[in-house]
Amino acid sequence: MPINIAILDDYQNVALKMADWSRLQSRARITVFNDHISDPGALIERLKPFEVLSVVRERTPLPRSIIEQLPNLKLIASNARRNASVDVAAAKERGIFVCGTGYSSTATVELTWGLIHALLRNLPAEHVSVRSGGWQLSVGDDLYGKTLGIVGLGNIGSRVAKVAQAFGMSVIAWSQNLTREKAEENRGARLVTKEALFRGADIVTVHLVLSERTVGIIGVTELKLMKPTAYLINTSRGPLITESALITALRDRKIAGAGLDVYDIEPLPPDHPFRWIENVITTPHIGYVTKRTYQTFYGHTVENILAWIEGQPIRVMES
Repeated sequence: MPINIAILDDYQNVALKMADWSRLQSRARITVFNDHISDPGALIERLKPFEVLSVVRERTPLPRSIIEQLPNLKLIASNARRNASVDVAAAKERGIFVCGTGYSSTATVELTWGLIHALLRNLPAEHVSVRSGGWQLSVGDDLYGKTLGIVGLGNIGSRVAKVAQAFGMSVIAWSQNLTREKAEENRGARLVTKEALFRGADIVTVHLVLSERTVGIIGVTELKLMKPTAYLINTSRGPLITESALITALRDRKIAGAGLDVYDIEPLPPDHPFRWIENVITTPHIGYVTKRTYQTFYGHTVENILAWIEGQPIRVMES
């Protein structure tokens, strides 16, 4: 009998176009869901018939409480190399395979700089002005000569640093394990203390993996240290920044603004302050949403499902 595959959270309705799913023809029945379900009970009822779930990053969490109520589930095919919202241990206990795919961080680096440019040059408002018959509204700021503070100088942060050099910016960096030698290897970034970074940076951008020790790593204390002319960028994970503290800092103009692609709750609730606060630019977690990334995600997903059906090795997701 064909296996039942569910593709979850295909917001743009493109998953079937990004890979050759016909390779599973006659072996599987594929159902695509374009909406997102947050209610656990409704989600369980939807997913019960399926043996295979294709999930996109952290869009639909699969904790133990969900996994244990899906009796037919045999394979969780996640995008990227890791997915913190899937309880891998709970899946393994029930004999459920969990696999991942390849991933490139270049798209997130590019969006980070897109948000920086949009903030400093007030691009959304200027665009709306022209479309509505108006003209210039504001005086933008330069990147040249500014100081970029990078929280987390890993794979993404180091690439962001490289671009900053091209704009003639100074780069300072901090993270819990960063050494001076490692910082200097990354295009001349200078290691500073956490306090010095938030005091000295004109733009702070966050590039850390979300974990127990990084939740809320930027809070009231750090935001109070920032210049009133400084900007904060987050294209990593929402809970790295204490949301209530950031909302207050933006409302009270304690910082100049923020560019956000990630949030504590996604999709962002309709009445959330980030949807209307004037000095924040918001994008709907699209840091990785590009054709090339999706082709990698879904192409590898098809390969993983085929390998699993045929009893061949699959790309095991990092725990």
